Amino acid sequence: MRPNSNSSYLAVVPAYNEQATVGRVVRAIKEQMSQFDVVVVSDGSTDSTADRAAEAGAHVLHLPFNLGIGGAVQSGFLYAYENGYDYMVQVDADGQHDPSEIGKLIDEIEADPTLDMVCGSRFAEDLKYQAPVSRRTGIHIFAFLLSHIVGQRITDPTSGFRLYNRSAIAVFARDYPHDYPEVEAVLLVHFHRLRRSEVPVRMYKRDGGVSSINSGKSVYYMIKVLLAIFVGLVRARPAVEPGDEAPVAASPAL
Repeated sequence: MRPNSNSSYLAVVPAYNEQATVGRVVRAIKEQMSQFDVVVVSDGSTDSTADRAAEAGAHVLHLPFNLGIGGAVQSGFLYAYENGYDYMVQVDADGQHDPSEIGKLIDEIEADPTLDMVCGSRFAEDLKYQAPVSRRTGIHIFAFLLSHIVGQRITDPTSGFRLYNRSAIAVFARDYPHDYPEVEAVLLVHFHRLRRSEVPVRMYKRDGGVSSINSGKSVYYMIKVLLAIFVGLVRARPAVEPGDEAPVAASPAL
């Protein structure tokens, strides 16, 4: 399916205590990508994240307690699936992702309608993205392993800046990793015989809030994600056809 004027688009913004930035992110999406509806998934936030998002014009899903990034994003997939959206983009609430770069993801899928997911990469080109050495080392290790597993060059497996078509939305609405999901999601795309691509995008340091992965957790994060990769290689999965849209169980009211 090729994006066109009749396609429906949703931007999902997972947010946990991001009151300082979420309103600005929502407004930027609405101003720069007006064809997108915006839903903010307030992941058990205890500050005014939900209020700031609603004031900026987003629809807000209130999760009663903190599920973590995987649970919050899967709530967005369920919302996109149940409301019939053709395309969904994930945008972080902390200001790291530039909404004006969403156009690059759309251009990529317009150029090749067989793609199911397009990922914005900080490392596909030298865009001067600064990250701690420990984190960059982990990202490059994950990229090396995944590139060999899926047989395709991957440069930024931890990027959450991704555009999905209807087939990928259906897959992830019913099966999405819940801890550090971005890396394992690349494996799921491969196992479900979907097609993915990367495009270089500019990203920034977070403007507010607190990252769930600090310097003290980097080694723990790396070990846990490596284990997730190897577990993901051996866990049982039903046989599927490319782009299979098996029925997704109805989600509880959010």
